[in-house]
Amino acid sequence: MSDAWQAFADHVRLSIRLTPNGGRDAIDGFETGADGEAYLKARVSAVPEKGKANKALIALIAKSFGTSKSSVSLISGETARKKILRIDGDPEDLIRPDHFAFLARSIASRMSSPASFEPFQP
Repeated sequence: MSDAWQAFADHVRLSIRLTPNGGRDAIDGFETGADGEAYLKARVSAVPEKGKANKALIALIAKSFGTSKSSVSLISGETARKKILRIDGDPEDLIRPDHFAFLARSIASRMSSPASFEPFQP
């Protein structure tokens, strides 16, 4: 799970797999791909045209982390589903358990009843 992010002195890098045109803006939890890399799964309702989905992703992540949109930037993956975001700030403040409370809820939901899985919506 923690492999989806890397902490640096003044920022955090977050690996994300984005589903554009996903019906709603939501974070669906962490997942490990076939290549063994962990990433945060997110979906946005915006279409992948002219950077609209990337802007929606930045807004979703900023809201989820309680930070401004200007402190979230796209490092790589402008036209790819897998992206790396930079979130400026103190890593200890950014990587707090309450920022990832949706993960605990999603795991609990899957364990109790797979049909009751509810993605986090900030």
